[in-house]
Amino acid sequence: MAALTDPDLLFSSEARPLSLARDLYASVKDLPIVSPHGHTDPRWYALNEAFPGPAQLLVVPDHYIFRMLFSQGVRLEDLGVSTRDGSPVESDGRTIWRRFAEHYYLFRGTPTRLWLDHVLAHLFGIDEPLSAETADRHYDTIAALLQREDYRPRALFERFNIEVIATTEGALDDLDWHKAIRDSGWQGRVVTAYRPDAVVDPDFEGFSANLDRLGDITGCDTGTWTGYLDAHRQRRAFFKSFGATASDHGHPTAETANLSDAAAQELFNRVRQGSDDERERRLFRAQMLTEMAKMSRDDGLVLQIHPGSWRNHSSSVFQRFGRDKGFDIPTRTDYATALKPLLDSVGLERDLTIILFTLDETSYARELAPLAGVYPALKLGPAWWFHDSPEGMRRFREMTTETAGFYNTVGFNDDTRAFPSIPARHDVARRVDCAFLARLVAEHRLREDEAHELAQELAYTLAKKAYRL
Repeated sequence: MAALTDPDLLFSSEARPLSLARDLYASVKDLPIVSPHGHTDPRWYALNEAFPGPAQLLVVPDHYIFRMLFSQGVRLEDLGVSTRDGSPVESDGRTIWRRFAEHYYLFRGTPTRLWLDHVLAHLFGIDEPLSAETADRHYDTIAALLQREDYRPRALFERFNIEVIATTEGALDDLDWHKAIRDSGWQGRVVTAYRPDAVVDPDFEGFSANLDRLGDITGCDTGTWTGYLDAHRQRRAFFKSFGATASDHGHPTAETANLSDAAAQELFNRVRQGSDDERERRLFRAQMLTEMAKMSRDDGLVLQIHPGSWRNHSSSVFQRFGRDKGFDIPTRTDYATALKPLLDSVGLERDLTIILFTLDETSYARELAPLAGVYPALKLGPAWWFHDSPEGMRRFREMTTETAGFYNTVGFNDDTRAFPSIPARHDVARRVDCAFLARLVAEHRLREDEAHELAQELAYTLAKKAYRL
């Protein structure tokens, strides 16, 4: 029976690039994983308890999986996705797994298939393809392994050769799980990142109450503009005390503003009182991106901007299941005009790092690469979310390298909640980058020694440098 994953996955079939790609990949495939941005749960590392069964670990929390199944008529309730009102959903893990296996063919050609096949083969030692016929055998194998000590979170962290991983917590989080990790004596490096969406986006559920809570936590008067900014500074310092080196901002657009103090104060007062003017709420988000950039200039946190997703596109699905249930859709995003107020303020700062991501690939060559190719503060994040795929990674390199080069990018980050897939995602990125570098050598655009140096940079060093890890 053929192996589930081919050793030459994603490499060119042409002799010279294939041979060089193999050599480059061999030099980086076992490098430590630096995971500077993601959404794994810190309680896993704090408690180090056995993961739940196969379905609860690999299917139920993965929006890549259930959005595809939902598109083919499978109800979210039948995949165990919990509802906001607590109404019943499927709770039997084996039933969920069988349903998933019956539809596994839907993932042919997708990055989800690459990641899951890698997990099955390399983590659980399974060689036969997942299908309705093999579902129970796979389930029993995985379930038995998950009960072993060497499959607990800390053991897998070490097995995956993770040097450092960053989780992402909201501004109101008490970081108690990070405290528990620190106090446990375990040597695994898990840091947090500051995600203030709930207290900078007036459209976020409970925004006014969130600001009240922010004031309670910090002792700052979040009824005033200056007190509100001071509260952010205090929280950022608190997050830094738990290892944070970055903040993260998931805004609908990349729009920024740079209002005078008086105008910002007046805008804050209106938004704080619950303004229903969409233009004011949009302007406030724009102003807060610039304020966060100014704070990053002062305290050294790397600023990540993840714009351009229409969150919760289906109102009915959001109302029934809540956030992050697959109905987030990419939108067209402007950067050159949108970022100008922020760049006029801090774009020339050489000690500031702002990492731009996009879901709008049309902006790579037209806007993002030229911007990052000249403004000292800007770096380009890797292909993200819908484009975290072999084709997306290739397009990213092809459309950005000629203008921004390699050193205005930040390597790879997996940006995932799916802990078991982290090695698979980094493996795909390393393979794609090695194949791209091999092509440049074959075309005599890069020396072979340069390609080997760049392979190390792209797989490991650039992420450590960019995120100050």
